[in-house]
Amino acid sequence: MGISPRGLTEEGLLRELRHLHVTRTETFLHASDEALANHTTRTEELEREYLRRHPGRDVDPERLREGARRR
Repeated sequence: MGISPRGLTEEGLLRELRHLHVTRTETFLHASDEALANHTTRTEELEREYLRRHPGRDVDPERLREGARRR
């Protein structure tokens, strides 16, 4: 199922993540069960790798409950 997430460059990892997030809805609604399972597995692998590389990733305060309450 593609290149190992650890083998991807930073640019490659972000490209793969963006593509999977763009294709998620169509895969969920219209793909076979096997394709959906593969999509889910690959997304989880790539997201885990991103979090491994960026444990202190930039979290937007507006995406937290406190931020939502202020709106």
